[in-house]
Amino acid sequence: MTDTSKAVARILKVNHAGEYGAIRIYKAQRLIAQTLCPDLVPFLTKTLQDEISHCALFHEAMIPRGARPCRAMWLWSWGGYALGLLTALMGRTGIMLCTEAVEDAVHHHMNDQIAFLSGRDDALKTLIEEIRVEELEHLHYAQARIAHTPLTRKGFKAIYAVTEILIWLSTQGGLGRMKHDLA
Repeated sequence: MTDTSKAVARILKVNHAGEYGAIRIYKAQRLIAQTLCPDLVPFLTKTLQDEISHCALFHEAMIPRGARPCRAMWLWSWGGYALGLLTALMGRTGIMLCTEAVEDAVHHHMNDQIAFLSGRDDALKTLIEEIRVEELEHLHYAQARIAHTPLTRKGFKAIYAVTEILIWLSTQGGLGRMKHDLA
């Protein structure tokens, strides 16, 4: 396997796992929002549908490239669901804060991935660009509905850090190698 194909496999592995984690976050949030913030249920339902589609698209892209799913999917599953429940129990602000932090981290990683894939795997680059459009919609929706205070900024940083740790674990410590490959 070449260095490029290893980097592509890492990109697919982490993106697939991340989408799976997002599915779990939005499922848990939608469950709680039905009672606490019913007006957010349509957004959470649409976002969940997008994440399910993204996860399937990344899984399909893995097969011809010889990539395999992350070994820590259980961590994304339990971690995503726990994060979704905890932030949803904080109400509207918690849901929007979680969405903003997770989607912001995803957006940064996708930008790096798109730059790396240009000229190396243009089909995957195009797929990520298309998915990034919907991820940006989620991010912008949340950003427009949250007032930043010192407390929400700390919450944002904490959720962003947790997302980065999960990404690191999903690449089995290969995040540094992946970032080096993407540079």
